[in-house]
Amino acid sequence: MTEAPTRVMVFARAPIAGTVKTRLIPALGREQATRLHERLVRRTVSIVAGAGLGTVELWCTPTVEHPFFEALQAALPVALMVQRGRDLGERMARAFDHALQRAPRALLVGSDCRDLQGRDIQEAEAALRSGCEAVLGPAADGGYVLIGLRRPAPDLFVGMPWGTPRVLARTRERLARQGWRWHELPVRHDVDRPEDLEGVDL
Repeated sequence: MTEAPTRVMVFARAPIAGTVKTRLIPALGREQATRLHERLVRRTVSIVAGAGLGTVELWCTPTVEHPFFEALQAALPVALMVQRGRDLGERMARAFDHALQRAPRALLVGSDCRDLQGRDIQEAEAALRSGCEAVLGPAADGGYVLIGLRRPAPDLFVGMPWGTPRVLARTRERLARQGWRWHELPVRHDVDRPEDLEGVDL
């Protein structure tokens, strides 16, 4: 019997001007910041879908009912899901819980990374298949661009200082406390602040 495939999830906000890439608005303005957000989400979904692990789940907020998400679904093998929870950590924990009820492994990818590669997705999936309980894709800013799990771990997401340089270190500490073995991918770069815009095609 064939083993169920790894679930691959991408988290993304609807591209509503003034609500996305807010830290870039002073440098770019609302409309250009929104267009950059759209390009990053589209690139991420394309990269993840191209990694060949099956249908990608695009977990949307605040709703799946946005023309941008509908266009992505029409163009790429992506299923639309809605994020639920009071904060990012709760939404991530719930997404993993949902995915791991249906598959032995799950990957969650952010949509802000400018240099994510298909081989990153494949390496992450291979690490979970090889027996690691978790996999992390470190971000240069101290967060992470990807996290993968073989079983639910809500403690990784509760009380996390999201949006700060302490996220990756805290996540490592919690994994170590649980006695889990994890694998780390090459460091990648998110686009969140004006200093992250160097070399980005606007």
